[in-house]
Amino acid sequence: MKPLYLFLLATLNLVSCSSEEATQNQTMYFPPNNSSTWETKSISSLGWNQNALQPLKDYLTEKHSKSFMILVNGRIVMEEYFNGHTQTTPWYWASAGKTLTSAVTGIAQQEGFLNINDKVSNYLGTGWTSETLSQENLITCKNLLTMTSGLDDEYNADSTLPQDLIYKADAGNRWAYDNVYVLLQDVVAEAANQTWSNYFSAKLKTPIGMSGSWVQTGDLSVYWSDTRSMARFGLLALNKGKWNGTQILNENFFTEATNTSQNINLAYGYLWWLNGKASYHLPQSQLQLNGSIIPSGPTDMFMALGKNDQKIYVIPSKKMVIIRMGDAADGSNMALSDFDEVLWEKINALIN
Repeated sequence: MKPLYLFLLATLNLVSCSSEEATQNQTMYFPPNNSSTWETKSISSLGWNQNALQPLKDYLTEKHSKSFMILVNGRIVMEEYFNGHTQTTPWYWASAGKTLTSAVTGIAQQEGFLNINDKVSNYLGTGWTSETLSQENLITCKNLLTMTSGLDDEYNADSTLPQDLIYKADAGNRWAYDNVYVLLQDVVAEAANQTWSNYFSAKLKTPIGMSGSWVQTGDLSVYWSDTRSMARFGLLALNKGKWNGTQILNENFFTEATNTSQNINLAYGYLWWLNGKASYHLPQSQLQLNGSIIPSGPTDMFMALGKNDQKIYVIPSKKMVIIRMGDAADGSNMALSDFDEVLWEKINALIN
């Protein structure tokens, strides 16, 4: 009996490894534009723990979610809608949409319209802040991408009016999460000589088949779309800026955007959050915290995170994209919350 037992054990291990390898080696799928068609992959075919599915759904419902998706190799493994939300209902990205601005800035650079190392005043003219000319001239487009403008993040942080953009430190010397990044949309519009919305649609939205629109809220332009459009952008990110064989955003810029961009907040790229770093800073704080942002999450994960728990998680090692839209899980919050940690414990129970 012992040889038979060992044979069966070896066979089971081989099947398990083969299943994992098949997932990793499976061809990447991209859903067609202008179509509701989207290939799926069953949880059972991936060998995931089906008993963990309902607890995940229950948690998402309990925490005021409106939608949740998991893609593996571009195929839908899980797509759920809650609390009256549907596949076609638009919802706001909040600060998760910062990554759209990052991507389009990179596209404008690859087309020769701008250089992120140039000072912002090259495109917006001088006097776009209330700083002295010498202070203002230190601020580059890259500083806006990396949240290191040195502008005061505590005084009227949502405003981009010159009188509200006040000196706090020399550019590059202080990381602070604020909304001055949105001026990159003006930079792109000026550099490309067209409206931000038109350039965004032509270069990113239409090529990957997204729906949605920018809605002006005060000084900020916030993106609204259905959940599948957010998933399409996550899939573009998983593939390092490439969509179905076409390089929408060049890989070098994308690699810079999803790696540590400065030496103050190691967990921040070009408007992307990065998991698995040695330390991180939270929004509206100068305190450095040691360890990974989401300890239960994969160390190679990078994230688009928005107010009230709008999420795009991209996990290259698992060829996976995860989307969550909804109201705040536990009261209003900025980009990060305790919800991320518990949610990943639930996801791990499903996929491991």
